[in-house]
Amino acid sequence: MELKELPKCPVETTLKLLSNKWKVLIIRDLLSGTKRFGELKNSLGTITQKVLTTNLRNMEEEGLVMRKVYSQIPPKVEYTLTDIGYSLAGVLDVMTDWGSGYKEYLKLLEKQKKI
Repeated sequence: MELKELPKCPVETTLKLLSNKWKVLIIRDLLSGTKRFGELKNSLGTITQKVLTTNLRNMEEEGLVMRKVYSQIPPKVEYTLTDIGYSLAGVLDVMTDWGSGYKEYLKLLEKQKKI
């Protein structure tokens, strides 16, 4: 991705890079370390092979993920976050905290309705 392609607003830039749930979940899984394609697919559950491949390619082009191919049969491919990809850990931490807080908020609302 080139600088001229990015929006002026930094929030919009972040949203563009984390444009769908799959990218966020791929980053979540890679924060714990390098994974093979099959490990990512299994961890993400309902994602199709095509959607995972497309997202990983986009993330590689954007500089968030590195792809390492081993020349062996069968082919072995591993994915790792780049330094800039790892820097999104804080963003995901805040999302986790907010999501947990929102669940607690909904529980409280449900409890109040039962009273």
